[in-house]
Amino acid sequence: MDASTDTLEHLAGCAYRIRRYALQMGEIQGQGYIGQALGYADVLAVAYGHALNLRAAEPAWEGRDRFLLSHGHYAIAFYAALIEAGIIAESELETYGTDDSRLPMSGMASYTPGMEISGGSLGQGLAIAVGMALALRQKGNPAFVYNSMSDGELDEGSTWEAAMGAAHHGLDKLICLVDVNRQQADGPSPEILGFEPLADKWASFGWHVQRVDGNSLSEVLAAFDAARALTDAKPRVILFDTLMGKGVPFLEAREKNHFIRVDPPEWQQAIAVLDRSRSSEARR
Repeated sequence: MDASTDTLEHLAGCAYRIRRYALQMGEIQGQGYIGQALGYADVLAVAYGHALNLRAAEPAWEGRDRFLLSHGHYAIAFYAALIEAGIIAESELETYGTDDSRLPMSGMASYTPGMEISGGSLGQGLAIAVGMALALRQKGNPAFVYNSMSDGELDEGSTWEAAMGAAHHGLDKLICLVDVNRQQADGPSPEILGFEPLADKWASFGWHVQRVDGNSLSEVLAAFDAARALTDAKPRVILFDTLMGKGVPFLEAREKNHFIRVDPPEWQQAIAVLDRSRSSEARR
């Protein structure tokens, strides 16, 4: 195997485990933002399995790259990534959403190591990321700041104010990750408030833009690497087109996947589908 094949195989394992951890946590509550967790797992696998400069045993290390979960309702996916990265013990997933757990159903920085902000009031993450990137620059800290957000947050005016500010200040250590899954609480995102042509809009705001298949590990990996390697004084945005429920066909096929309830037997069926798919990949 060459190095790139080794890397992709490693990341495929990361993505598989992130999906599996999320399903295990979802089974505890019988419901949740599972569609997003499955759809965004490949992005989180590359972030936490390859791109981010972190110390698992020291999540508050000053030199770390910051990863902001603006869409706090993706917490179940984020916890799965933290488990995969070794920041949270796998045994803690059994506490998901229970009293006194460090893994509440919506992300809260005061509870969870590795969580930078309490997201969920949508449209705030990018502005916070701009402030962090400015502060790190003032301190001479070369860390990257990643802001992960949903396409529904593009409806918020504060997002675009922050986008203008980032470009104005030439924040080249700021990377925005947008999950373009085309669903939000009120229905299909393009029908609630149309946002296309999305790449052109970000470019017009002064950002370096990439748009890739968010469920292709090779494309996601290349986009992360390119964003970090750029030398121009612009913030970077990566638009990830993803499929809600990715990896579990009977969840992919659901018309509404924003927040789902799964019948008790289906949790284990979903895990079995993932396991079979992973076993088949390993035999190739």
